[in-house]
Amino acid sequence: MRNVRIALAALALLLLSFAAGCQTDDALFEDVPPADELWAEAQDELDGISVLGLYRYVDYEAAIEKLQSIVDNYPSSEYAVRAELAIADAYFQNDKYEEALSYYRDFSDLHPQHPRVAYSIWRAALCHQRRVLEANRDQSATRDALVFLDRLLLQHPHSEHAEEAEEMWRNLQTTLAENVEGIADFYFQREEYEAAAERYRALLNEYPGLGLDARVLYKLGESYGALRRVDEADRIYRTLVTHYADTAFAIRAREQLATNLP
Repeated sequence: MRNVRIALAALALLLLSFAAGCQTDDALFEDVPPADELWAEAQDELDGISVLGLYRYVDYEAAIEKLQSIVDNYPSSEYAVRAELAIADAYFQNDKYEEALSYYRDFSDLHPQHPRVAYSIWRAALCHQRRVLEANRDQSATRDALVFLDRLLLQHPHSEHAEEAEEMWRNLQTTLAENVEGIADFYFQREEYEAAAERYRALLNEYPGLGLDARVLYKLGESYGALRRVDEADRIYRTLVTHYADTAFAIRAREQLATNLP
């Protein structure tokens, strides 16, 4: 009999514990508003509030917290995917490009068929572009941005962002070209003409058609001239006269050719 009482007591404790656990789970569930309410609250946060009519304050962290709550608690909801992209946008608008990049990259990887994939790739490129330094500085961010631009233009050539992406691509390529030109100029100024010529040649091969060709060709001709490689210098100058006749460098090339005549 004593054993029966002990068993019943143990069962009662177990039932009480189970009931308490269910109440706790219910309470936790009730603490999380529905997905549509969280979405609406997040949008209110992102709309911000006017401060003395001078500027608008936006609590991005509060908005992101609500959006993340949708992702965590309602992963199958129609709002979950929208929330992922909205989190990325919130970080971007708050100038937190590393965090934004992570979400944009994940979005395009996790939802490759989503209609806003092109947008997420474009924004990922912008995250890198915002960190691009001047041509005489490190160009890692420039190259990273170009990776996403290449992906966008290859996979989504007709997207609404394609035209702007092409313009940015050209501008960033020009930045890389000017970086190489700066290094070549540095060697030229130090009278290391072979090293300068090597980089001018590389620039012409890797970054043609960006509007730098005539200037760089002339500098390459100068490098060959300094190395006493007169025939090669003349060939460069004749190329300038023939193909870039309307530039100031063609005029200077003609002067060089006249000087080099035997």
